[in-house]
Amino acid sequence: MLTLFHSPKSRSTRILWLMEELGEPYELTYVAVRRADGSGGPDPRNPHPDGKVPALVHGGELITESSAIVLYLTDAFPTASLAPQVGEPGRAAYLTWLAYSAGVIEPALFAIARGQDAGPRSVVAWGDPKDMEARLTSTLSAGPYVLGERFTGADILVSSAIRFAAQILPGHPEFEAYLARISERPAFKRAMERDEG
Repeated sequence: MLTLFHSPKSRSTRILWLMEELGEPYELTYVAVRRADGSGGPDPRNPHPDGKVPALVHGGELITESSAIVLYLTDAFPTASLAPQVGEPGRAAYLTWLAYSAGVIEPALFAIARGQDAGPRSVVAWGDPKDMEARLTSTLSAGPYVLGERFTGADILVSSAIRFAAQILPGHPEFEAYLARISERPAFKRAMERDEG
């Protein structure tokens, strides 16, 4: 059995969406987490070692961190066709986007949101936020998804970041069109309904 430990309106919402895309039976356990406004706190039911979400338990094993969970699940359930499998064309691009989302997009967006200057490219590992912005714009202009015509688990991570980016980087019709396409997916709608419990 798959068990997702989830807190509404958090990073685990994107994994909830992935669970709906997979179409596999799963259990959803709502847990409290510490929120940016100071509310919430540790929840003894949450197995995440840092008290965060998402946390997934499958076959007695704990998987944390969104990109790891996406990779794990899309490999574990290949019939859902949410990722190119090992040896298939597009696998390298898929892995790249999973890592790029966590290692570049999210840090760059948080730096922008906090008003922090990225500094010289050599100072920060994820580089200049403007380069990230240009790469996303270019990729989504060619779209409709980050791997072209195929929707994958990478889109779940990237669209989550772009939803945040649209608030702090206005004026990107590519972002708006991408989010509109994503929002029409039946699994996305089901996940949003389940998000609150």
